[in-house]
Amino acid sequence: MQATPVDPTTMGVGKAIAVLTSGGDAQGMNAAVRATVRVGIYTGAKVYFVHEVRMTYTHKAGQFMCLLGGTVIGSARCKDFHTKEGRTKAACNLVKLGITNLCVIGGDGSLTGANEFRTEWSELLQILLKAGKITAEEARRSSHLNIVGMVGSIDNDFCGTDMTIGTDSALHRIIEVVDAITTTAQRYKTKSNLSLSPSLYSHQRAFILEVMGRHCGYLALVSALASGADWVFIPEMPPDDGWEDHLCRRLANQRSLGYRLNVIIVAEGAMDRSGKPITCEMIKNLVTKKLGFDTRATILGHVQRGGTPSAFDRILGSRMGVEAVMALLEATPETPACVVSLSGNQAVRLPLMECVQVTKDVTKAMTEGRFEEAVKLRGKSFENNWNTYKLLAHVNPAEVKSNINIALMNVGAPCAGMNAAVRSAVRIGILQGHHMLAIHDGFEGLAHGNIEPISWASVGNWTGQGGSNLGTKRSLPASMMEEISLNIAKFNIHALVIIGGFEAFVGGLELVTGREKYEELCIPIVVIPATVSNNVPGSDFSVGADTALNTITSTCDRIKQSAAGTKRRVFIIETMGGYCGYLATMAGLAAGADAAYIYEEPFGIHDLEINVEHLVEKMKTTVKRGLILRNENCNSNYTTDFIFNLYTEEGKGVFDCRKNVLGHMQQGGTPSPFDRNFGTKMGAKAVLWLTDKLKECYRHGRIFANTPDSACVLGMRKRALVFQPLADLKSNTDFEHRIPKTQWWLKLRPILKILAKYKISLDISEKTALESVIKKRGTV
Repeated sequence: MQATPVDPTTMGVGKAIAVLTSGGDAQGMNAAVRATVRVGIYTGAKVYFVHEVRMTYTHKAGQFMCLLGGTVIGSARCKDFHTKEGRTKAACNLVKLGITNLCVIGGDGSLTGANEFRTEWSELLQILLKAGKITAEEARRSSHLNIVGMVGSIDNDFCGTDMTIGTDSALHRIIEVVDAITTTAQRYKTKSNLSLSPSLYSHQRAFILEVMGRHCGYLALVSALASGADWVFIPEMPPDDGWEDHLCRRLANQRSLGYRLNVIIVAEGAMDRSGKPITCEMIKNLVTKKLGFDTRATILGHVQRGGTPSAFDRILGSRMGVEAVMALLEATPETPACVVSLSGNQAVRLPLMECVQVTKDVTKAMTEGRFEEAVKLRGKSFENNWNTYKLLAHVNPAEVKSNINIALMNVGAPCAGMNAAVRSAVRIGILQGHHMLAIHDGFEGLAHGNIEPISWASVGNWTGQGGSNLGTKRSLPASMMEEISLNIAKFNIHALVIIGGFEAFVGGLELVTGREKYEELCIPIVVIPATVSNNVPGSDFSVGADTALNTITSTCDRIKQSAAGTKRRVFIIETMGGYCGYLATMAGLAAGADAAYIYEEPFGIHDLEINVEHLVEKMKTTVKRGLILRNENCNSNYTTDFIFNLYTEEGKGVFDCRKNVLGHMQQGGTPSPFDRNFGTKMGAKAVLWLTDKLKECYRHGRIFANTPDSACVLGMRKRALVFQPLADLKSNTDFEHRIPKTQWWLKLRPILKILAKYKISLDISEKTALESVIKKRGTV
């Protein structure tokens, strides 16, 4: 018997949802609140803030929520809620408003308290009945309470989710400070001086920065990776006894190599093996006394909670808010309290108290000195970050040389994060005993012999630099195969790392095809996706896309704010991406766009007409700003000028329009924390894989690699970094439009439309979204 489908636009009718933020505030909470409100209203439910304020779609708080840090509905650690009397009073307030669905955004303490509230709900109702504060009918209508949690915590200290709301934004604040501080003490190098030692700096200093993380070292660890710090102290893995001498030796060694800048990151909960706190001041006194270095200590404090939310936190909050509402409305009296988590690229529901217990288990493991276990309990991502840091923390290259030469190149358009990938690849290669070679200007440089050794010291401060220090071009190797094969032999290159966009992918495939004719090309090859377009097959994300997304989002914020205090206005903004609509879609989610036009989702004049009429009706209410995003190649006829003219004409008397083509600013800027960390891990993983592959391919005194799995794309698939043969990815590639045939983010398109107040079905998967696109294009 087939189940009757539920209309999502009516599943909330007759129900009421309350949303509250509790505990420490975190950037991105407002995006979660906004999504909860709008999706709740979309389903027909009444939605309240926990100030007994009935929300509407056009409530003024919702119009700029995405770009605001903190929480507009307020947050506190309420002592009254710790008492039975306080919880009874809270229950009475909910019953009087008919609220039986509670969405709690906070840390593990807040979520544990909410679960306790739910557990004793029946008892609280009986207390209220006996006291005559509610009627029997009110008690019957409110017989059970559903609770769904979303984790808002900058510390990323909750087990069960890859990231908590606010963590990415906090990393942005930390890295901004690190960049600002370290620029007072360093000189940047370019491809013209790769062999120089970093001996010329404005000052000789050591910087010690304390970041938040009383029980979790995530912020400190990722900040250390993203900034190339010399040492990090985290509570999960205290340093070995005698760390003071070890630290001083490392810093002194760095200075002897010509470095005059040292960075040490300390989590506020850092401790030694005996549980004694390790503080900023303690480390400063140690370094000053033993080494005589000019040392500065900075405690970042609550600056980490402030500022505008990153694009990731806005999207994360929005996705979690949508999932939380659906979980509440689908719950039954028997459904246990759940928490909405991020697993890979999927929003999932997990049992709340199981996640809370694992989080407590981490703290217990640290208290009992089981530090290796504490790291593992934090999850695979945390463990991978820690292992990558340990690899890169060495300062002395391997004494035993491998006689292996690994070359690196950048291909395609430059993007933020490329240099971070090069830096980690170079340093891991040197630690493996390999000779590392830099190829300048992509495949052209390889054909022309523009190749030179690249040293440990020469990439010292590359992590935070945007663009491509190696130089990059879009040229493909097919027309230069003879010269390329000769130079591979001349420079005795045994393996190749290609960092770039779609050209890097196609170039890798051409090299594999060329193996049939040129034996010199039979070497292991790995492609690291790095492009703002996020269009490389084999990876959910590309290095550089997060930085571009943040640039677009912050620009949209500024553009919308530029019209504050003026009449109603709609902005038409064109984004990059080629034929890939990733940037337009995700920026639309992050910036609160009314529509985002992309190639993957075909549209015609009828769709445009619906969008214009929809926006005109919205702008007749209290809404004063509209935002329309258009991917640069979404449609050759419906250009940015066409859409601008259409909205201008149809909006006469209601709003006026402005247009902006963002252009190459999307490729510039310093890398985001995510791109620095992602690039660092990808570079390290690539060289370690090549090291193993070279051992497999070593036969009869030489390297010979001609199997499909000897030329791979290193990509992120859900939550893992995986190697996929280039040849295997051809069937999933639309070469004409330079995009993968399946793209995970298409399933987020309905959320964008619902948050913009369109009445559409929410029940759509990535597969069905893709199938609908293919059918609409008439290709099946």
